This record gives sequence, C-alpha cells and structure tokens, in this order.
Amino acid sequence: MAMELKKDIWRPGIVATSLQAILARGSVAGLPITWLPQVGPLRYLADPFGLWRDDKLHVFAELYDYRTRVGAIEVLIFDAQLRLQERRPALVTPWHLSYPYVFEAEGETWLLPEAHRAGGLTLYRAVEFPFRWEQAHRIALDQLPLDATPLFHDGLWWLFYTSAARRIDRNAALHVSWAAQLQGPWHAVPGNPVRFDPAGARPGGTPLCIDGRVMLPVQDCSHTYGGALRPLWFDVLTPEKIELSAGPALSAPAAFAPFTDGLHTLAAAGAVTLIDVKQTQLSLRGLLLDVGRKARRKLHWSARTASAGS
Repeated sequence: MAMELKKDIWRPGIVATSLQAILARGSVAGLPITWLPQVGPLRYLADPFGLWRDDKLHVFAELYDYRTRVGAIEVLIFDAQLRLQERRPALVTPWHLSYPYVFEAEGETWLLPEAHRAGGLTLYRAVEFPFRWEQAHRIALDQLPLDATPLFHDGLWWLFYTSAARRIDRNAALHVSWAAQLQGPWHAVPGNPVRFDPAGARPGGTPLCIDGRVMLPVQDCSHTYGGALRPLWFDVLTPEKIELSAGPALSAPAAFAPFTDGLHTLAAAGAVTLIDVKQTQLSLRGLLLDVGRKARRKLHWSARTASAGS
C-alpha cells in the first residue's frame, strides 16, 4: 500500500453542451457548467455517467473515502434545469466500485461498474431504477478488466478496457472484445492489446459513432493518472481487424482552479456532458491514515502468524 502526502480529489460537473460539440471545439473552457456537491474532507465523487428519465438527469458516480479506501456508487438526481433534487446510494458492495457505466438496451436499464477487486466483471440490471439493482450476468474476458466500456455498433456488442494484470498495463494496455449478445460469450480481438500507450488507452467515458467512425474517450496518464483526455478514433472496428488513431488532448481549463490537475471523464447524456476534474491536495491527515492502516495490517498479520505457529 503506497503512503502519499498528496491525495487526488475529484469533482464532477455537468457541462451544458453535447459531447460531440465539445470534441469539435477541442475544449470545455468557457462552457456553462453545474458542479456536483463536494462531499467533505478526504472524500470525493468521480467517474460520472448519466441517464435521462422522466425529464430528470440521473447522475451515477463513484463515492470514494480515503478513510476506508472503498468506493461505492451513488446517484444524484437533477431536474431539467439541473437543480439537485435527491442524492442516495445506488450500489454498495464489500469491494471497491467505480466507473458506473449506465445504459439502456434490450428494454432494460443496465449498470456495469468497475470492480476488479472482486475478481471479475458483473453486469447489473435495474430492478427499481435508479436505486435497486440485481446481478444479471458475469462477463468473462481475456483479462481482468478495468473501466470496461460497452458499445453496440454494427450489430455487435463491443467492450473496451485495460488490463489489471500488471501495474504497467492498467493505464496503457487497451483491450477490445466483442459479442453477438450483451450476456456473451465474449471474444477477444486478435492482437490484444490493440494499443499500448499511457498517453491514450484507458477508457474515460462514453463512445460515440461520429461520421461513421467510433470515438472512445481515453485517458492521458503520461504525466499523472487522469491528467487529460483524448478521443481515440476507430477507422476500422471489426472482429478481425482494428485500425485506430488518437486525437489531441483535452485538459481542465485554468478557470476550473484549483481543479486543474486532471480531467478523466467525458460522458455523454443527451444534450449535456458529464466531466470530472482533479485537484491534488497535500494532506497530512491522509498520510497519517495510511500510516495507521499499514500498522494495523502488520499487527493483524503478526497475530495470524503467531496463532498459526502455536
């Protein structure tokens, strides 16, 4: 467990512009934005994804607490004027959850959160949207995935993700799989990973088909985790062949200060786009939490070893 004086604190916002328009202008600077509420010291909301239902925007986001180091999924409900109406937990598990990709397909509403610490990828179905979800399918892939991002395109389902197998792969090794049905079976494309580049591989938002090409937002982690985003364009996307190229990076504008150290989500939700931006804070309290957690872990393992040897 790394102990660091600096802590990343994220803050999501709702930009009153479509994702396609943001890509065309190459920046979010100067656009109207509604910020989600901050949630207190050593905690943050991140990874926002949204879905409109009954003229209300449901924003699903990771709620992370440095004191427990476990993320859960919350939902924040906004009216048509983007005024916050309600905020409640949506999905809580014993393991860490993040990247709550929410989407509609096959007459159902689905949630595909990142949960690699649970050892795999689980697709959830809404029982009572947006607060109750049930496990629907376990998705088996060629790698233990991070930030798996689905897309239905040309009659097939696609998943874009990086691999949790090695630390070096987490932000740099983009894998792609496809399936005829959402529940699978899923098939890895030849040549995975299809891209290895920390400057543009880990998914960071909703893919779109624009002028016949698939665009996937990916994170630029070349200097810091989630430092910026760039569009990854798939000129060819078939089960047999993939050709892609990366566009220019989008960074957090100076006007977002002090949250200018990162931008790692671009999630389309109709006429608005969800983003999150990062501030790196110096936190002695956070460092002391890490020290205490490490000391408790050592005591726990020492007690287990002594018990096993007696």
